[in-house]
Amino acid sequence: MTSGLWELVLDGVWVTVQLLVLSALLATAVSFVVGVARTHRLWVVRFLAGFYTEVFRGTSALVMIFWVFFVLPPAFGWQLVPLWAGTLALGLTYGAYGSEIVRGALAAVDPAQREGGVALSFTPWQRMRLILLPQAVPEMIPPFSNLLVELLKGTALVSIMGMGDLAFSGNLVRLALQESAGIYTYILLIYFVIAFLLTRLMRGLEKKLKAGVGKAPVREPDPEPKRPETTGVGGAV
Repeated sequence: MTSGLWELVLDGVWVTVQLLVLSALLATAVSFVVGVARTHRLWVVRFLAGFYTEVFRGTSALVMIFWVFFVLPPAFGWQLVPLWAGTLALGLTYGAYGSEIVRGALAAVDPAQREGGVALSFTPWQRMRLILLPQAVPEMIPPFSNLLVELLKGTALVSIMGMGDLAFSGNLVRLALQESAGIYTYILLIYFVIAFLLTRLMRGLEKKLKAGVGKAPVREPDPEPKRPETTGVGGAV
């Protein structure tokens, strides 16, 4: 490929990274807000949070991007740029999946921890902030890591809006060179490298968080070799 075509691909990588970061931030915020709301003592809050989760988990991310970009703006008399439309659609959709991760991790905390917070006269917010979340967040990292990789792959859907992400740029290069195998192989490798870096980053974050709550894996020393049994005369059996 010429330098101009490589520059087009690199621009697509940058757009994909921007979209990934922005939509991941929105999805994280939605995950915690909705996930915590799923554990609220008021049934109305739990119902609304559950309704949101079921709606966005039960709809296609591709159709949601269409709806946010083509249907929602005319209803309010304004237009979203593709980057913000993609961020909104992907963040809300994957945030619904993330909310189940948060809810499940909070529910998995030992009930004795909650009872301890009640015994110390902590308010519900104090119990959540000081007891539940510090123990639940490290357990959320592995499923969140998988969800982040899925979000990375979901960013390719924004190419339907004409947004110059990695998938869209790769298709332009393919049309320019009239070559599919090589170009799409390069694109797959780029997605793989980004996903690999993300999983490594999340794995390091998981170790750091678990170390903060005393759950870091401890490497056991190698056992000493067992000595052979001997007879009374000193010979080996």
